[in-house]
Amino acid sequence: MIRLALFLTLVLMTSAISLVTLRFQTRELFVASERLRSQAHELDVDWRRLQLDRAELARNARIDALARTELHLVPVTPGRTIYLQESAAPAQPGKTGGQP
Repeated sequence: MIRLALFLTLVLMTSAISLVTLRFQTRELFVASERLRSQAHELDVDWRRLQLDRAELARNARIDALARTELHLVPVTPGRTIYLQESAAPAQPGKTGGQP
């Protein structure tokens, strides 16, 4: 009878220690999960901010303003346009009938 009582006490203590250990691991996993969820939210916010920044930087009005101010570019006018005409190409010396 004493052996059975000792065995049941040992099983009960092992079960209690396992329960405490399991709860501790569960808490650790929950904290890690919440930390990862928070980090995912921060990354999502950063991604959206970067998308807005990219859209702002790629706006045509901004690119045009930078071209005018920093690169000193001006719009093309018909008076400043140079038109090139294709001239007749000189005859290429080629092989003719009887000449080597």
